[in-house]
Amino acid sequence: MDDDLKGRMETLAIHAGHHRTHEGEHSEPLFLTSSYVFESAEQAADRFAGRAEGNIYSRTSNPTVRIFEERLAILEGGERALATASGMAAILSVCMALLKAGDHVVVSQSVFGPSVALFQTLARFGVVTSFVPLEDVKAWERACTDRTRLFFLETPSNPLGVLGDLVALAEIAHRHGAKLVVDNTFCTPILQRPLALGADLVVHSATKYIDGQGRALGGAIVGPESVIVGEILPFVRTGGPVMSPFNAWIFLKGLETLSLRMKAHSETALSVASWLQTQPLVGEVFYPFLASHPQYALARAQQSAGGGVISFTLKDGHTRQSFAFVNACRLLSRTANLGDTKTTITHPATTTHGRLSPEARQAAGVGDGLIRLSIGLEDREDLIADLETGLRAVAALEGAR
Repeated sequence: MDDDLKGRMETLAIHAGHHRTHEGEHSEPLFLTSSYVFESAEQAADRFAGRAEGNIYSRTSNPTVRIFEERLAILEGGERALATASGMAAILSVCMALLKAGDHVVVSQSVFGPSVALFQTLARFGVVTSFVPLEDVKAWERACTDRTRLFFLETPSNPLGVLGDLVALAEIAHRHGAKLVVDNTFCTPILQRPLALGADLVVHSATKYIDGQGRALGGAIVGPESVIVGEILPFVRTGGPVMSPFNAWIFLKGLETLSLRMKAHSETALSVASWLQTQPLVGEVFYPFLASHPQYALARAQQSAGGGVISFTLKDGHTRQSFAFVNACRLLSRTANLGDTKTTITHPATTTHGRLSPEARQAAGVGDGLIRLSIGLEDREDLIADLETGLRAVAALEGAR
């Protein structure tokens, strides 16, 4: 991409970050190399000493990974991005780089199950975590201490689609000298740009929508150069939770269609969520762009669409009922991953949140009757037909009791 090329999101997602080599390649090059050759001993010495820029070792830099980082940073509106081996590696890297024993973190109680487990693990190293309701702005304020260093949340949350008011939370965090870190996996920069709303750092599980086809693991952190390069990069280079060049190349291909996919996911998800609301065996439906969602106005203010994830409860809400529904579906893939072109279905209480205590699941609103869908790119009517099969199985189960 030419240095002076400007464009809209769709154009940037295809062209940004790629500076063609002398070979004149059209697609981004894939550098499958662990190390790099120096022109001289003097050049090697200068690079290792930091006196000259250039590649040394693919744990510290790789040209393919760098293209992905540049492109994602531009899409998120951040100065720099740093790619990691997974989404959890991105969160871990932020914590390891920015926190120390005695520090305090305020975390949404609605974050992904493994994220909860990570912050609980940090207690072994002297980091204190307070879990608060995501939507309760006053609770975030009350939780702050003079040792608070980070706010961490995902919005919309997994799996209930609860929203955090990013403008309000950024103001509180900054007033207390803390950084606001937002997991933007569900929306991607196509639907939401947290940095523009006051967040200090954005993290991603690139495994989800950025890839879009369930092929590779990866994560990323986006934010100011002073934080990414000055504080987080030293840990990632030393600790080694880096993205592989091949995975970076896959994610670059994913970014090229991200805008089209997120719009299609969102349109079909809204349609399916609206249909679910009309079904007598369905209790609550959780989707931010439903007018019935309690935070609908906030969703419209900070997102351009609702995304692809829907959760809903079955009316009687027990595990046998949920399992009957999930097992009856044939088109939907029974997997805990999301963000795929294929629609996926899971029972959060026994999968993504299964390792949490019953009390923690209850606090997160993850009951036995909750089912999560990640809407793919299939035809709407085919998805509804499969969901109807699941509802018939539930009706049959209840009729046999």
